[in-house]
Amino acid sequence: MSLYVVDSSVGAKWFFPEPHSDNALELLDDGHELHAPDLFLMEVDSVVCKRIRSREITARIGRDIRAALRRIPVRLHSSESLLEPAFELAVATEQSIYDCVFLALAVLLRGRMVTADRRFYNALRGGRFAHNVCWVGDVELGPS
Repeated sequence: MSLYVVDSSVGAKWFFPEPHSDNALELLDDGHELHAPDLFLMEVDSVVCKRIRSREITARIGRDIRAALRRIPVRLHSSESLLEPAFELAVATEQSIYDCVFLALAVLLRGRMVTADRRFYNALRGGRFAHNVCWVGDVELGPS
């Protein structure tokens, strides 16, 4: 079983058709153990609210997405407990502490953070934490 920390950019792709949504959906396969800091829910909710404000979806659909997200078996971890290592990672990598909360969880769990944030991925892919980060487009799709 593969252990992945999913960030909010990946979680949003579970509900909104975008490039690499198929790869993101592949993570929902039973062969993957998914984890995220608890701020994952708030960040995906923020994406949903933005889509409601822009009239891409209705408030009712937004509520349905929120309910569906909470049924997905993602093990949530306290963001507060990750703040110290996230701060150190943010300083070391010169990336946002928000992104580094997800990275800190991946490091602590000895897993890989899956992201669709190209800027963050590119900043880390050649460095010390490259083995802890995975581009969502690199998640292998199962047989069709």
